[in-house]
Amino acid sequence: MAAERSGNPDGRAVPLLSSDAGGIRKFKKIVSDAYIKEGRRFPWREGADPWGVLVSEFMLQQTQTQRVESYWPLWMQRWPTPESLDRASLEDALRAWSGLGYNRRALHLKRCARIIAADFGGKVPALPEALARLPGIGAYSAGAIACFAYNHPSAFIETNIRAVMLHFFFSGDRPVRDSEILPLLERALDRKNPREWHWALMDYGAALKKRGPNPGRLSAHHIRQSGFRGSFRQLRGDLLRALVTQGPARAEELRARLESPGEKADFYRALDALRRESMVAEEAGVYRIK
Repeated sequence: MAAERSGNPDGRAVPLLSSDAGGIRKFKKIVSDAYIKEGRRFPWREGADPWGVLVSEFMLQQTQTQRVESYWPLWMQRWPTPESLDRASLEDALRAWSGLGYNRRALHLKRCARIIAADFGGKVPALPEALARLPGIGAYSAGAIACFAYNHPSAFIETNIRAVMLHFFFSGDRPVRDSEILPLLERALDRKNPREWHWALMDYGAALKKRGPNPGRLSAHHIRQSGFRGSFRQLRGDLLRALVTQGPARAEELRARLESPGEKADFYRALDALRRESMVAEEAGVYRIK
């Protein structure tokens, strides 16, 4: 799938494709042909309603698709509408989310459900501008949900799409900003079927990463993720899990439940952060899921 990058006589690398009209046409054909042959299938791509699409996008943030494949059907069976998730307790939502990581996403998803149920009659907004005003939804998620749920012709960037564009249109001689990539995506956008076009882009990018060095490292926005074990993020997750599985507790009792409680100051910092984010509540010294 990945072509070899050629060079100029002076030894400098050059992009695989030019960014003129001819290069864009060739790019679209390469990506579309690969999708026809090797496109991936996921349950949220198989006729999911807009709410199902929104749930999938929350789950897929910084989480491998293989893991989401096992969680998404169970969530949709249990909470098939925004109203049903809104009626659920945060404790139930966090328990069902356990294993997906970044628990704040579950809190934001539940808040989204409440707003959609109360302000939009249970219908997920169709335009990126409205979606971007919901909790936990940024520019990428707003464009992706509008596109995948309603076939809205929006161009957006995520890690796999970024990798494809860097691979084909940039030489790798300097860090590339997303502001340079987005105009190319706008020009390449399939406005008749943007949903399938973005699936094709994502799948091509995912395949690139498996077959060689990640082109995303050429991005000015590339950040190497720090390890999870022993991190503050793990401490937060362990703390929440202890409350969800074993119930309310005073701080010292809660700390004693943790296999790796870390430094005392870090434990209290994590507990306070969860309280300020409205994931945990405290009353008379006893902490519980809010």
